[in-house]
Amino acid sequence: MGKDMRDQDREDLKRNIVFHSGQSPIKRKLAEQFRDNPTSTEALLWERIRRRQIGYHFRRQQVIDGFIVDFYCHKVGLVVEIDGLIHEQQKEYDQERERILKSRGLHLLRFTNDQVNEAIGTVLNKILKACKHLEREQGQ
Repeated sequence: MGKDMRDQDREDLKRNIVFHSGQSPIKRKLAEQFRDNPTSTEALLWERIRRRQIGYHFRRQQVIDGFIVDFYCHKVGLVVEIDGLIHEQQKEYDQERERILKSRGLHLLRFTNDQVNEAIGTVLNKILKACKHLEREQGQ
């Protein structure tokens, strides 16, 4: 297990995601504020995925390449985003953001507020299915 952990540490450093090296202190502070004041929809999903409840460790409001993503599972490289009304007004920004995150080898799942609020079970199943698929794909 020690060797696996060291390999994981090297991967973390390579991705520059989990260790805050190179991240803007302003973005880290903003992410902290977002964690302290989540939207009701983010709080609902977080309550269901925190503490490995679906078998995978997620971080919330993680800074990646200057972007703050809603939820991130490092083990499988999965970003989960909840799109509220603001996303209707920033489609081009979201597309560029998604392109940059994908260029890092990350995978994205997007859900609307309504999907999370009205069908949390379906959302959780999709997240779990994606995690398992990515884990198999990566041979972990």
